[in-house]
Amino acid sequence: MNISAANFKAECLKLMDQVEKTRQPIIITKHGRPVAQLAPVTANPRSLFGYMKNSVKIDGDLVAPLEIEWSAVSGDEDGLYEANEKKRSRRK
Repeated sequence: MNISAANFKAECLKLMDQVEKTRQPIIITKHGRPVAQLAPVTANPRSLFGYMKNSVKIDGDLVAPLEIEWSAVSGDEDGLYEANEKKRSRRK
């Protein structure tokens, strides 16, 4: 919808209500040339910060040491790394 600046000035509040209701923008013209647009405000999307609040349950102590021994400490998987080292040395 197009409206002249003079008509817009006279009916501004009514036109604002109309745009809010219909969600259709209005083009404001001066001497038949578009100069401004009255458009509905889009709703702000919800912030991603905190959107998962209260969705995770922590069970137990997260910072206490584990009861199991890591394979990196015990050396259980050292053979896997040695095999990869041999392959790399062959490529060079």
